[in-house]
Amino acid sequence: MQNPPANTPKIDDSADGDLPAGVELVVETDATSRPARLEALVETATAYANAASSENTRDAYAKDWRHFTAWCRREGFDPLPPSTQVIGLYIGACASGPVAGDPKRNDPPLSVATIERRLSGLAWNFTQRGAPMDRSDRHIATVLAGIRRKHATPPRQKEAVLGEDIKAMVNTLGHDLRGLRDRAILLLGFAGGLRRSEIVGLDVVRDDHSDGHGWIEIFPGQGILVTLRGKTGWRQVEVGRGASDQTCPLAAIENWIRFGRIARGPLFRRIFKDNKTIDVERLSDKHVARLVKETALATGVRADLPEGERALLFSGHSLRAGLASSADIEERYVQKQLGHASAEMTRQYQRRRDRFRTNLTKASGL
Repeated sequence: MQNPPANTPKIDDSADGDLPAGVELVVETDATSRPARLEALVETATAYANAASSENTRDAYAKDWRHFTAWCRREGFDPLPPSTQVIGLYIGACASGPVAGDPKRNDPPLSVATIERRLSGLAWNFTQRGAPMDRSDRHIATVLAGIRRKHATPPRQKEAVLGEDIKAMVNTLGHDLRGLRDRAILLLGFAGGLRRSEIVGLDVVRDDHSDGHGWIEIFPGQGILVTLRGKTGWRQVEVGRGASDQTCPLAAIENWIRFGRIARGPLFRRIFKDNKTIDVERLSDKHVARLVKETALATGVRADLPEGERALLFSGHSLRAGLASSADIEERYVQKQLGHASAEMTRQYQRRRDRFRTNLTKASGL
């Protein structure tokens, strides 16, 4: 078999560095520098490769790779090429946690969901380095099945913040710039059933060169049309006008844009400590999670529980589950708003639905 030409792009197979950002194309040439045309092709291909996954996903995969390679170094294994036996040992160590008397094994045990996510990250890493991992191999699949059987727990759902909760939550906010912004985030996120990444990924107007995930279009007096780019393509979400200006997402967005003087670029941005200066950079999605948690706790949502338990119940996902649980409307409309492919997925978000509306017991004659 002949070797590839000297200037053929190949994937960097370095094991020690961070995850290649998307795909790092390394070109070998005999000259001291790459030809300008080839350099441009490499940059273009790398840019498209990076666009194949979100920045958050790449950051998570980079963390997975660092964790795995650090473990390999401690245990004396080579991370490349991928060994299914070594990976099986790795996920077993992740699940078991500390081992008495072994200073190398002092990490806390990981949940089944985290281990599965780590495996996905490793599979992506190995593929980018030209050495695919066989996740179905028995050394991995059997160990993972045992981990699931022994350690799997029922999924914990985030608490839904309902319509009345949202009204109380926005009332805790001020009427300064920060309050206007956060009110718009809560009301648009709730009424649109949006993920936190979708909320902060919005632009004020369409910009084909933006790093965002979509944009809004305002229909005065009617509502907001939100265009989003998801994993399976583009979708549109219609957010209608509310019954009251105090809790209307359209009014909240219009106020934020007007007083924030935002003409283009990211819709939601960081505000400096003087509460007057607005950054040009996009707001982090972590702010949405903190905002939901802080305002839900401040208004006493689920005050029947101890404070420590309540703090774990709320996240950005509470807005999405809240719309599904609050909207007294045909299920298919909720499904469309959330962008779900199946009604069954939508039902997982509906915390207050009548689970026994269809009674097979009675239908069978009992």
